[in-house]
Amino acid sequence: MHFQDWLQSLRSSAGLKASESQDFWSLLPSCSLSSASLLGLGALASLTAYWLVTRPRPMRPPCDLQAQSVAVNGDPSCRRSALLKDDTLLEFYYDDTRTLLTPRFILRRNCSLTLCCLLSVFLILQVAERAQVLGSGLLAKGCQPNPQQFVGIFAQNRPEWIISELACYTFSMAVVPLYDTLGLEAMVHILNLAEISLVICDREEKAAALLENKEKGVTPKLSCLVLFNEFSEAFVERAKNCETEVLKLEQLMVSRMEPPQPEDLAVVCFTSGTTGTVFDFHTVSLVFFLSQVSMFCHGARVGFYQGDISLLMDDIKTLKPTFFPVVPRLLNRIYDKILGSVTSPLRRALLHYAVRRKQAELSSGVVRNNSLWDKLVFNRIQASLGGNLRFALTASAPISPTVLSFLRATLGCLIFEGYGQTECTAGCTFSMPGDWSAGHVGAPLPCAKVKLIDIPDMNYFAKNGDGEICISGPSVFRGYLRDPERTAEALDSDGWLHSGDVGQWLPNGTLRIIDRKKHIFKLSQGEYIAPEKIENVYTRCVPVLQVFVHGDSLQSFLIGIVVPDPEVFVDWAKERGFMGSYEELCQNPDLKKAVLEDMTAVGKEAGLKSFEQVKGVYLHPETFSIANGLLTPTLKSRRVDIRRVFQEQISSMYSKTAI
Repeated sequence: MHFQDWLQSLRSSAGLKASESQDFWSLLPSCSLSSASLLGLGALASLTAYWLVTRPRPMRPPCDLQAQSVAVNGDPSCRRSALLKDDTLLEFYYDDTRTLLTPRFILRRNCSLTLCCLLSVFLILQVAERAQVLGSGLLAKGCQPNPQQFVGIFAQNRPEWIISELACYTFSMAVVPLYDTLGLEAMVHILNLAEISLVICDREEKAAALLENKEKGVTPKLSCLVLFNEFSEAFVERAKNCETEVLKLEQLMVSRMEPPQPEDLAVVCFTSGTTGTVFDFHTVSLVFFLSQVSMFCHGARVGFYQGDISLLMDDIKTLKPTFFPVVPRLLNRIYDKILGSVTSPLRRALLHYAVRRKQAELSSGVVRNNSLWDKLVFNRIQASLGGNLRFALTASAPISPTVLSFLRATLGCLIFEGYGQTECTAGCTFSMPGDWSAGHVGAPLPCAKVKLIDIPDMNYFAKNGDGEICISGPSVFRGYLRDPERTAEALDSDGWLHSGDVGQWLPNGTLRIIDRKKHIFKLSQGEYIAPEKIENVYTRCVPVLQVFVHGDSLQSFLIGIVVPDPEVFVDWAKERGFMGSYEELCQNPDLKKAVLEDMTAVGKEAGLKSFEQVKGVYLHPETFSIANGLLTPTLKSRRVDIRRVFQEQISSMYSKTAI
């Protein structure tokens, strides 16, 4: 073969047209070529052709990224997904899959579903079969096969949790998840409101807590406790004394089936977060639940962590996930650990340069983990998450655009951001594949319409493109269980769910969350404060792990309770000339001033107004957590409890701080 023919074949394999080849060939000099020149040109042509074939290509987005949503009936404040052909919202993704017991789900589940329990051996029968026989056992214990039958599940995430849940769905029953952090009053309220007679628990300690309520006579309906783990004979006798039966999960295995209808109720979800018997809804759990359902439907495997959050990174390395639903708080920790692990100026400069190069690819739509920078700089970071990660989903709280774009570059995977509430089945907007910009939560999902309405007190107006976010569509919930008053507060007469969040439509049809209608208060001078927005800004400070911003209408300024990041705080302080242990540094008044200065600088850079900046801080060495009652299960601050715990420090800061 002649060289010219060989070169042409290479270019053809790269997808170039003959005319393009002629144009390229015409650029070659007309003089004769020596053998060395010929070989050199051949090598260059080979490299060119190889690059054309293997060069990274951006993901093709499913719609115009400059018009990701469409105005409904010409109203720019109300929008729906550009993926829809008309204003008819999507109700079912697969027409033949309308419940978890329809043919496609059962087929996929039976063919390839195996639930992986990390670092333990858990042999199971086919999930569908176990769910069916367990559900039949629930009927044998008096449960009715209809959506008005509520079954409690009081356990950590594990394979039996999912099997118990599917057992309820097999017979059209609804699941009511229970959590340790609900507290006694809330637990009693839920059991009585839902008239729950049977609760499935993981271990004896949790069942004993429920039994104690029955012994006190405050949960009279409770009559049966089903446990995953072994339990003592003494516990069985104790239960008998208050007319409560205790069974092992395996004792309920019989066979029968009563499949649900698409309109049947599936889950009643309570969670802590407010006072009294009013509950916020557990958005993040529902996001993860829906992710699990999607994985099951497509034959994927689902892994469960050991139950110890401190061992989560070990679990991730063992599981090697492909898909990773994650809360922003964990992504912030990963971001902080990456930056904290780079100590030398040279390595820091190399990291930031590599990030900028990967972000340049992101801006053109290319997401990959096989670039030169991945091999040289980011391979250890990616290996820490198992090495197989292809895409992640972050939800439940805002994430900093800086953190999001940084991790998209360093992890080399697709990271989508979603927004929603449990009241609209978790999600109502989602970032579009191919759009790797940050600072927004995407366009409306095909199952939802989203509109903005005026909030005059906060100076937000729909005509200006901002206002309270409202959602409509088949994914919106029916209401709060047996609470018509609160249902009327959340759902208006036209069926629109009022979120309490403040959004802004961007020119490309995506939604940005800019404020919070809930948890707002006035300072004494009349300025409105949205503390969660300010807290999200301050958590970008290197030494800050958690922060709680406080203020009230009797004060003219804000103060903050700050938990420094134990992994970086000591080194951060040492760089500024402060020595001591983590606990000692938290008590150092001069270091407290340095932290406040850093927070003020970050706040100013983020555009916080002067009255939105905290004027005093208290450094607290213990992390806010679910265990100590300062975080909800969704990892949001329990604001009332934090104010109560730190009332002394709050009062002290107000008395000593002068502005």
